[in-house]
Parts: sequence; C-alpha cells; structure tokens
Amino acid sequence: MNSRDRFLSALACQPLDRPPLWVMRQAGRYLPEYRALKARSSFVHMVQTPALAAEVTLQPLHRFPGLDAAILFSDILVIPEALGQSYAFRDGGGIEMASKIATRADIDALNPVAAVTDKLAYVSDTLKLLKKELGDTKTLLGFGGSPWTLATYMVEGGSSDDFEHIKLLFYTDRATFDALLEKLTDALIIYFQMQIVAGADAIQIFDSWGGLIAGPDYEAASLKWIRRIIAALPADFPIILYAKGTAPHLTDQAFSGVRAISVDWTNDLAIVRRTLPANVAVQGNLDPVLMQTTPEIVAREATRLLDSMRGTAGHIFNLGHGITPQARIECMQALVDTVTTWK
Repeated sequence: MNSRDRFLSALACQPLDRPPLWVMRQAGRYLPEYRALKARSSFVHMVQTPALAAEVTLQPLHRFPGLDAAILFSDILVIPEALGQSYAFRDGGGIEMASKIATRADIDALNPVAAVTDKLAYVSDTLKLLKKELGDTKTLLGFGGSPWTLATYMVEGGSSDDFEHIKLLFYTDRATFDALLEKLTDALIIYFQMQIVAGADAIQIFDSWGGLIAGPDYEAASLKWIRRIIAALPADFPIILYAKGTAPHLTDQAFSGVRAISVDWTNDLAIVRRTLPANVAVQGNLDPVLMQTTPEIVAREATRLLDSMRGTAGHIFNLGHGITPQARIECMQALVDTVTTWK
C-alpha cells in the first residue's frame, strides 16, 4: 500500500497496520533549506510563486520520505487578500492586515467572491505542479481557514490578544457579522472547489480560533458556516476539520459532514476516538513542544500515543497543532522513525 492509499484508507476508517503520518504546517523555519529559500524571498512572494510554493511544499518530504502526505505551502489569509484586504507580517511577530472591517460598507467594498478564481490562480497552479510531481505516491492536501477564523483577522486588523472587535460585532450587529461570514463562506466554497479540480486529494479546514467564542455561540459563529461549505463540496470528498480549543463541540463537528477531526494536544485522543462516530477519523495529537526536546522523549511520547490508539481504525498521526520554528530536525526524524516502524 502506498502512502496515498494509506492516508485515504485512514480517512475511510479502514484498519491499518500503522497510522499514516503527516505534520501540520510542515514547511517552516526549522528546516535549513526553507530558511535558505526564505533569505532570498519574502513569505508572500513564495506563496504567490507556484514553483517556489511547490518547492517548499516538497522540502519536508525530501528530508523525511516516511511522511505520507504533503500539505500545500500557502496561507489562510490568501482569501482576505483575494477579496481586497491584503496581509503582511509584523516585525515583532503576528499578522497585520492592510485595513479593518468594521461596517457593512466595508464588506460591500470587498471584491466579489468570483474574484477568487482569478486572484488565487497561483494556488491552483501550485497544486497542479505538486500533483504532477507526486502522482499517486503521496496524499496531496489543500487547505483554508474557516470563515470565523478569517473574520477574526479581518475585523481585528490582524493578530489580537483579546479579539474583542469580532466578538462585539457578533453580539451587537449580527446582520453585519452574518454578511461578512456569508461572503467568506461563498469565497471558500469557490476556493476549495478550485483546489479539488487542481488535484488536492483532501482538504483541511483550519478553525484555529474556534475556541475563542463562548461555547453556546460556537454553532452560530463558526460551525454553521463550516457545515455550509462542506455541503457545497462533492459528497464523497474528504474534508478534515481542525478547530483549536473546541473540545466540547467535537461531537457536533463529527456530524458536520467532515471525514476526519484533527484534535489539539489538550485532549486524550483515545477517549475522543471512543466517543466519536466510527466513520469519522481522528487526527493528532502530539504536543508540538515535544519537538523541541530530545529524540528519546519524542519516541517515548509518540509510542505512548500510538499504544493508546492500538486496535482502533481511522487514526492519522499528527501533532496537536503546527510544528514550530524551534523544532529540532533530529526530533522530527525520531517521530517519523517511531511512527513508521510501530506495529
């Protein structure tokens, strides 16, 4: 069984001798080959240049052939940019949007959602390059942010400590909030359809800030929009949902139409596996900070997680969030070796 079949079999919750392995946000400053490329080009330029984006996507697979999937090198904020709200990285860290969305007029001034196809053609071109390179040997993953998570950046004007503006918009002007989420949802449907046509084998939706909203409001603020996206995509196409800090909503997420739920590291994955429907796979969930320790610790903790999932179907091994720039290459190698040799 090749890596692509292994990954897709796990999404279908079929029994395997070991879980497939990939790591969220594989590209990053922990790889010297990425740092060398980044020294000659900005992040946004690399994202928008298909040859460079494809090269960065493939870097982890070249160094760690045991990985079963490649994830597109891009950013969730390409959607706001396609709609007319560009993004950049602050010198001190974090995201800076070119403007803030505060009123209905600001939403109406955004580009029409149909602009996504032309504005993000470079993403389609990157996926086509990757599909040609990978063929059927590895699973090719596309991705995008959830409407709620994208809206947090657009309304806050970038990264935020308290996210008060998006929350205030949700609670005080629901009509304007819904208008923004409608636009983002429609744009994401077009975007994901484009990724599927270009060759993506599966798509992951990142609801990275899903845990910010009060529990009773998660459905109205985020999950209902994710449901709408999934309903608009091909019925048999695998969608993975990652929503950080949303443990109380895992069951609701499992019935949203997704094929798999990616679980953050604060949850006991074996318990999550037992509580979710058998036809929904789980993904995760090693604590990313372990990648800064030692190979011995990584091997020990990865084995403990693998052993806790023994006898279950539908598990994709992953970190519980993205790999950090401080990750050690020898720890990543230990993780790959541990998972690929575990029986």
